[in-house]
Amino acid sequence: MRKIKRPNWDEYFFKITKLVSERSTCLRRRVGAILVKDKKILASGYNGAPVGIAHCDRTGCIRLKLNVPSGWRHELCRGLHAEQNALLQAALHGVSAKGATLYATIQPCIICAKMIINAGVKEVVIEDGYPDKMSRGFLKEAGITLRIKGGKHKKSKRKTL
Repeated sequence: MRKIKRPNWDEYFFKITKLVSERSTCLRRRVGAILVKDKKILASGYNGAPVGIAHCDRTGCIRLKLNVPSGWRHELCRGLHAEQNALLQAALHGVSAKGATLYATIQPCIICAKMIINAGVKEVVIEDGYPDKMSRGFLKEAGITLRIKGGKHKKSKRKTL
C-alpha cells in the first residue's frame, strides 16, 4: 500500500494562511491570519480596507507616499490588519476566540497584540518576525505563547484578564 505524505497541522494551517493573504489589497505587505481551535478554522482575515471603503490598490498608499516606516503611524492606513479582520469576523458571526490559536504570516503589531490578548487567544504562530518588541513583550507578559512556524512550542501560563 502506498503511503500518502500529509502536511502536519502547522504546515496545513500555514498553507491556508498564505492563501488568505492573497486576498490582501495592501501595496506594502500582504498578510493573512486564521483563528484555529481544536484543529478547526474559526475565522480568517487579511489586511485591507473596511467593507465598502476603497482599497489601497485603487487609491494608492498614503504610508508609501509619506515614506512611513513599517510599524509606525498605523493610523495613517486605510486598512485593517489581518489579525484584526480575523478577530472581527469571529465576533461578527458570534464565534469566541477564547482558547484559540492565531496563525499569521507575520508577527502581530502592538495594536493587534492587545486585541489578541483581550480576545483570549492562547497562542500565536507566525511565519516571520516584525520590528515591534513591545508586541512580543505584551504577548509574553499576558502568557500567550509566540511561536515561529516549525519552532519549539513553549508552554506559558495564561494570566487571567
